[in-house]
Amino acid sequence: MSATVDKCIKVKGSGAFIKDGVIIADDAGSLDKAEAAKGTIAYSILKAHNTSSDMEDLKIKFDCLTSHDITFVGIIQTARASGLKRFPLPYVLTNCHNSLCAVGGTINEDDHVFGLSAARKYGGVYVPPHQAVIHQYAREMLAGCGKMILGSDSHTRYGALGTMAVGEGGGELVKQLLSQTYDIKRPDVAAIYLTGEVPFGVGPQDVAVALIGKLFEKGIVKNKVMEFIGPGVKSLSADFRIGIDVMTTETTCLSSIWQTDETIHEWYEIHGREGEYKELKPSAVACYDELVTVDLSQIRPMIAMPFHPSNAYSIDEVNENTEEILALTEERAKTSFGDKVQFDLHSKLKDGKLFTDQGIIAGCAGGGFENLCAAADILDGADIGNREFTMSVYPASMPVYAELVKNGSISKLIDAGVVIKTCFCGPCFGAGDTPANNAFSIRHSTRNFPNREGSKVQNGQVSSVALMDARSIAATAANKGVLTGADRLDVKIGKYKYHFDSAIYDRRVFDSKGSADENEELIMGPNIKDWPAMPALTDNLLLKIVSEIHDPVTTTDELIPSGETSSYRSNPLGLAEFALSRKDPEYVGRAKHIHQFEKAREESEAKAEELINTESDLKEAWDTVRSTYPDAGLSNTGIGSAIFAVKPGDGSAREQAASVQKVLGGWANVANEYATKRYRSNLINWGMLPFIIKEGELPFSNLDYLFIPGIKKAVKEKTDEIKAYAVKGGELKEFILTLGSLTDKERQIIIDGCLINHNRS
Repeated sequence: MSATVDKCIKVKGSGAFIKDGVIIADDAGSLDKAEAAKGTIAYSILKAHNTSSDMEDLKIKFDCLTSHDITFVGIIQTARASGLKRFPLPYVLTNCHNSLCAVGGTINEDDHVFGLSAARKYGGVYVPPHQAVIHQYAREMLAGCGKMILGSDSHTRYGALGTMAVGEGGGELVKQLLSQTYDIKRPDVAAIYLTGEVPFGVGPQDVAVALIGKLFEKGIVKNKVMEFIGPGVKSLSADFRIGIDVMTTETTCLSSIWQTDETIHEWYEIHGREGEYKELKPSAVACYDELVTVDLSQIRPMIAMPFHPSNAYSIDEVNENTEEILALTEERAKTSFGDKVQFDLHSKLKDGKLFTDQGIIAGCAGGGFENLCAAADILDGADIGNREFTMSVYPASMPVYAELVKNGSISKLIDAGVVIKTCFCGPCFGAGDTPANNAFSIRHSTRNFPNREGSKVQNGQVSSVALMDARSIAATAANKGVLTGADRLDVKIGKYKYHFDSAIYDRRVFDSKGSADENEELIMGPNIKDWPAMPALTDNLLLKIVSEIHDPVTTTDELIPSGETSSYRSNPLGLAEFALSRKDPEYVGRAKHIHQFEKAREESEAKAEELINTESDLKEAWDTVRSTYPDAGLSNTGIGSAIFAVKPGDGSAREQAASVQKVLGGWANVANEYATKRYRSNLINWGMLPFIIKEGELPFSNLDYLFIPGIKKAVKEKTDEIKAYAVKGGELKEFILTLGSLTDKERQIIIDGCLINHNRS
């Protein structure tokens, strides 16, 4: 653990009372914990959006929805299959992910055309490509104090603006589009108590990386709401708060909310939406489930080394202990890459200095007004050189871009050799500025997972990304690529007034104002396909394990790679061909092979029996099952695949990580733990069983068969422990699986086979 992180962030490890904005001692005297829990900002917002009378089991309806062009086609197609006639609440479709339209022929732009036609038909808002990244548009045009927003992107976070926002898979948005609810146990709330003021050269990404470094590994705020309070909040600008807030996703929290003040009031005034402001703060007495204290004055310029945002160090620590930290990073890489590639960061050391190859400031985290103004000031009069080091910036929206042109920041950046790009999320998910093989990129963006930046390990290609703040990226660029913290430069960073020009959106964004036109035709390009039919859960299951992953964490980018594969996002079977392709290239073939038996079973028991007799290992497993369970027949036993992963689902909210498994015949995941709620929700909404097995208890291996008798009954009757068998050598080896907490609706979705089936029924 970084000494800097330990110094500036303390975790209490239990609940705490806040009285009149001050932390009080553990001995709370006569204070009522249950009553004081109602005093958090989060509680009041959740209560206002809960449609049930029960504040323990919430049924939330959101104020609006947001999606981008990797997710909205599938969401609308799913809702359409379930009878969608109009959007019952504001739904904004942005086009900021596959904006380049450079891969796959016409299929990317076809999805944009589909989006505009859907906004017209169902009554939505359509933001054309290159106008704004999804989260910046939501901040500028949708956020409001006390509101709740649901988005199909994991970084749906607008807490700094007083909005509780949640990033989920598409299935949860479909439920809202069908006037259903977001059903969840009331989440715990963690107080993030800020004190002090940040030193010169420190930016929001530095605070964020320090927080992630402290909170991620032990799951301290997992599935909780992070509530930012304390005297340190008032010292931060709105943009600074936003920059910290968007990164809270990487702690695996459920959502975030901040106390609001005149700084946020002014932000809404600047954006012409003063009516959306109201003061939010905890009640006189509030009780939190966890307390994290952050001394902002102790934060230093930070770097999250490859390959996770939690690999946090101060830049000074890296420069002082370079050999040791590079060796640790290379060792971590072996966990994901094995011996498939030679990953070598030591080659970046020259004369004792660590050189970087690329700097990127982009998207919802880095492309804000203040970040780019600061970078421009640091690079004013400098240049990035004409050797290996390159640098690009991507403003978060066209209004931000226009203001940077007007105040001269763009000129400063261009004069320094920086390339200015459009409003595009590409660098964040492997679709823009992909580094060269074995290159080392520093980025003010959201993630640095393996494969996400564009590496293709199976082809021998690997590069790495470290996360840094825009200020230190600019300082490094001014130093010709030598890793440098912004606090090490003698420069002046100015404060600039922002002027928001809404006319930029007025001219280009289609806003139906909630008016649907049922006569409007959906324009569907040749790559846009309907979901294939999916069977309901059978009484029993016979599953083949077709991938076994023992990495400590498996990201959604490893389950379904981003980048150019996302061009096929609107074609379920086409996209499925890429499932686990950069992690386990044999997965797709194995899953498809076993899926043929299920398809035969659904068509005819006789045909399935005949086919099974041609597959020796399946026939042996089936005969073994039947010898002990003679009532298990092809009429009541589904055949399919499953994967095992220690902790799958960290990262993106993209439901495709689950849907690609489903369309390939997947019935389940088996895991020790699920990294995020959103991935587990995606499994459930696609009718897949989110099995849990205790760590250290693994009675099966890759390519083994599992038999789970009475699974449908177990799901329906809420059985705590589910009996399963590993089928090996003609014997059944019993073990126990669990499913964790499931709502009644989630159980029924699994039984029905998927959310589409559930809504049709």
